[in-house]
Amino acid sequence: MAAPDRLPPIPPADYTPDQEAAAADFRRRRGVEPFGPYAPLMRSPKVMIDVEALGRRLRYGSCLPEDLKELAICQVARSYSQQFEWSVHAMEAEKAGVSKAILAAIAEGRRPDAMSEDETLIHDAVAELITTKRWSDTTYARIVARHGEQGAVEIPTLVGIYSLLALVLNVGRTPADGAEGLARWPE
Repeated sequence: MAAPDRLPPIPPADYTPDQEAAAADFRRRRGVEPFGPYAPLMRSPKVMIDVEALGRRLRYGSCLPEDLKELAICQVARSYSQQFEWSVHAMEAEKAGVSKAILAAIAEGRRPDAMSEDETLIHDAVAELITTKRWSDTTYARIVARHGEQGAVEIPTLVGIYSLLALVLNVGRTPADGAEGLARWPE
């Protein structure tokens, strides 16, 4: 049995004025009530709006192409055993062209066998960030050569924002709404 949701969505009738303003801003941008990580973040509505804006900027305006961006987000979801994040972004990754074999390997915590040169660069750079919290000079040079200094800033920022969202989801025990596909790491 799943642990109970610690920070479930707040009914709109119970919003404070700041929460209502944040929810209205969210609805204006997304067309729906705050969901996923934004539901628990509504406990701090100004933080929720700032986090949503940065996440949206990186998700929809990054220098990375969709497949590489979603590959990186899936790696973050795997590193935090974050089912909600995985369920959303594995689907988006597949739509963007990431193979099922690559996603299956990441879901299992393995380095995928057959990746393109670009996928290999992003996968290894993200894995290095997650593992060592930095890049070697070699990795940095490879990222700058392929994605410029903008990529050298946006890739760790993407990893950071999706790590933040994964942590909020994990702390809140936000349910994945029946989604499957990512086994939990042993606790």
